[in-house]
Amino acid sequence: MAALRTCMENAVQENDIDALYALIRRNPRILNGYDVPFENTPLHIAASMGRIEFAMEIMNLKPSFARKLNRDGCSPLHLALGNNRLQMVRLLVNADKDLVRVKGREGMTPFHQAVASNNLDAFTEFLVVCPECIVDVNVRGQTALHIAAGNGRVDALQIMVHWLRRNNHKDGDVWQHEVLNAKDNEGNTLLHVAAANNHPQAKF
Repeated sequence: MAALRTCMENAVQENDIDALYALIRRNPRILNGYDVPFENTPLHIAASMGRIEFAMEIMNLKPSFARKLNRDGCSPLHLALGNNRLQMVRLLVNADKDLVRVKGREGMTPFHQAVASNNLDAFTEFLVVCPECIVDVNVRGQTALHIAAGNGRVDALQIMVHWLRRNNHKDGDVWQHEVLNAKDNEGNTLLHVAAANNHPQAKF
């Protein structure tokens, strides 16, 4: 099995779908071997390397891999985002918008990750395709707005506040109240975090 896994890694690196199916013919259960907790699947590898065709083929064969966390607590979308594989990010999200809400290490979703890294393109796309991600919290009870305020991401913070106020979704008013007034595990609201991090220019 170890030799087959090495061949699989080589197939990913080469973006070689023919090699993938050759491996499946040799061992039809080869992908099932990755169905264990915290395994780095071929989709994780392909997503981190930007091997788009291979990643999409694996998504077709084993959609469950897209939600798996590896030993670092990362899903394939977390890895694609962290490695700035923006086309891969878009394709994964187009395949399943709820991947934006998969909680990885410390409860951080890809949406949280995009805000923390100030990837404005990714986080605005996430917000459009999966608006529910605005209410998700990490293990510290922080929303994406807490994370933006705590990391000095003023542009991201103002975009989210503006989006909440202009959102016409039927749950928009509920989200606005819930998110803008949310307290983290230490009892800090968004206003507290912004003030503590000297962002008086942020408008709520």
